[in-house]
Amino acid sequence: MDQEQDLHEARLRYALGAVMNSRADSLLDIGCGSGTLLKRAVRQARFRRIVGLEVSGEALAVARRELRDHLHGGEPLELIQGSCLDDPQRLAGFDAAALVETIEHLDPRHLSRLETNLFAHACPGTIVVTTPNREYNVLYGLHQDERRDPDHRFEWDRRRFGAWAHRLARQHGYQVCISGIGEAHPEFGCPTQAARFTRRLVDNAVA
Repeated sequence: MDQEQDLHEARLRYALGAVMNSRADSLLDIGCGSGTLLKRAVRQARFRRIVGLEVSGEALAVARRELRDHLHGGEPLELIQGSCLDDPQRLAGFDAAALVETIEHLDPRHLSRLETNLFAHACPGTIVVTTPNREYNVLYGLHQDERRDPDHRFEWDRRRFGAWAHRLARQHGYQVCISGIGEAHPEFGCPTQAARFTRRLVDNAVA
C-alpha cells in the first residue's frame, strides 16, 4: 500500500470513527465518489439509513458497481446523483454528515451555499470534514502555488482552515475539534486536516 493509499485509509478511519462515536444511526456522505466510505459504513449494523451524494455520474457508476450487493430492498443504502449546493432538503434528516476531501473541489464562490445548506438548514448532529493541508505540499515537491490535484479549487493552510471551522461553529451552534491526519511534520503539520463539528444541545426548559 503506497503513501497516498495509507493516507486515504486513515481519513476514512477518522471519518467513520467520528460518526460512530457520535452514536449516529443515519449518515450522509457528501461527495461520496466511488463509495469508499460507504463500503465501510454498510458493514456497521447500527445504521438505519446511509446515503451517498455525488455530482459525478462516472464516480457514482463506480460506486453502484462496488456496492451493488447493498443496493436492493431491505438495505439502508441509497446513492443519489446531485450537488450539495442545490436543494438543502436533500441534506436534511441525517444524524451525521461526512465530507471527506470534498470541500476543496468546490468553487470558493459557492462555499457559502454549502455552509448555509448544511449548517443552517440541514443541521445534522455531527459533521466531519477533511481537506488537504496546503503547508504540507512542499514535502510532496510542489511549489507554493501548486495544488495536489488539478480539480482542487483551493487548498488551505491550517490557520485558514481553523478560522473557517471556528467561524461556522460559532455562527451555527456547533462545537468543533480540529485535528490532523497522517504523519506529522514538526513545521508543516499533517498532510490532511480535519474538523469534527458537534451540534450544541439547546435547553428549552423554562426556568
